[in-house]
Amino acid sequence: METKIIKWITIICVTFIFIMQGVSQDYKSLQSAFSESYYNESMGDYTKSILNLKNVYQEDSYEINLRLGWLNYMAGFFTESASYYQKAMELKPMSIEAKFGYIYPTSASGNWEVVKKQYFDILKIDPKNSLATYRLGSIYYGNEDYSTALKYFEALVNLYPFDYDGLLMFGWTSLKLGKFREAEVIFNKVLLNRPNDKSALEGLKEIK
Repeated sequence: METKIIKWITIICVTFIFIMQGVSQDYKSLQSAFSESYYNESMGDYTKSILNLKNVYQEDSYEINLRLGWLNYMAGFFTESASYYQKAMELKPMSIEAKFGYIYPTSASGNWEVVKKQYFDILKIDPKNSLATYRLGSIYYGNEDYSTALKYFEALVNLYPFDYDGLLMFGWTSLKLGKFREAEVIFNKVLLNRPNDKSALEGLKEIK
């Protein structure tokens, strides 16, 4: 009985060692592929950089899918890029970086409703995410929906009261809504951040 137990323990230990060796080898091959991919990207050869990772592709690898999303975007393959980012989001549903990545190819393709949805999803996970807040405000500003844009820029400035980009867009949005007194105060604050800022001075000139 004891002999059988010892035999099974030995088998389990040997199997575990082989598994761990296999995992170690997998990590080394992945690290090598990523290293070569980064090098080829730095040389501007996105085709080779993509191929480096496709050669070791694992469908359940968040990291590979995320990077292939980026590389395909940089290569101008927006459909492929979106597909890889989509897989990354499915693997890590709470990943904000994957959602920001997915926005690259979708915005390049002009899918603005999809882009907005991603920003909304990001804000559900991280309600104080400054980048998503700013970009949503900018989209609504570009669509001349100034009332909605103001809410996002105001929220951003509440979080970062001396942020140049947030203040400037808050000022211009207030101006578009006819809130001249508020816009004047905000543009003058922008000038504290960036003295002689052309856009802030232009805004003050329009008020006068």
